[in-house]
Amino acid sequence: MSQKKIKLIECPRDAMQGIKDFIPTANKVNYINQLLKVGFDTLDVGSFVSHKAIPQLKDTADVLNQINESSTKLLAIIANERGATDAVKFDQIDFLGFPFSISETFQQRNTNSSIEASLSRVEAIQKIAQQHHKKMVVYLSMGFGNPYGDPYHEDLVAQWIEKLSQLEIEIFALSDTIGVAKPDLIQRLFSTVIPEYPNLEIGAHFHTTADTWKEKVATAYENGCSRFDGALGGYGGCPMAADELTGNMPTENMVTYFNELLGEEVVDMNELHKAIQESGKLF
Repeated sequence: MSQKKIKLIECPRDAMQGIKDFIPTANKVNYINQLLKVGFDTLDVGSFVSHKAIPQLKDTADVLNQINESSTKLLAIIANERGATDAVKFDQIDFLGFPFSISETFQQRNTNSSIEASLSRVEAIQKIAQQHHKKMVVYLSMGFGNPYGDPYHEDLVAQWIEKLSQLEIEIFALSDTIGVAKPDLIQRLFSTVIPEYPNLEIGAHFHTTADTWKEKVATAYENGCSRFDGALGGYGGCPMAADELTGNMPTENMVTYFNELLGEEVVDMNELHKAIQESGKLF
């Protein structure tokens, strides 16, 4: 299988959203401006959701108004049409990210709606996105299983990709929300859906423990995945995760892995080190 260019999506939004103490807007702006120099494909920069639900990101609009132009594309998370309408006002935003859980229990917890209602919501958001020349990225949450006893099978993932792609959605991130993905399941999932949907971009949003990150990235890459989400330092992750050691995929680990594997630097290493230093002021 010919491998596409690696796309690294850095997710400061995911890293910051669970932090209780409010991070000053100026600190966020400085951090994001440094991340924009690294050479990531996309930055998951903030969210337009209820301030009560995620108070840490209530200043996303202020942040967007203060960050520098860059070749790195910007993504914001939304959970409903209202958030989409707010997000599309910003010319600098390229992507609207929507968490679509294939676990009914988690969809209710995460977006306060059923899977069926969320499908209608995605349809409405996609229309808003298309009218404003934005693209949707749909995160298939609980894409590798769930802790609630809800039905799960990799065929279910493929069925939802099929259904959502009929709305002209072209980018999906299979999300290991609670860090349970094992190599055999990763292999089965990516080796099935990527050849089946060659015109779609299907990436990996892994959460991981310190000792399992490499097997996840390697298995996904070997089975055709070239789009990977991460967060410097592995900060963040899902508050629902049963294990407090389960965080986001550490970006610096992936960079080291791909630099060695491909024999070239996949980002600007000097700017990456500066971003790591800057992250220490936030986390």
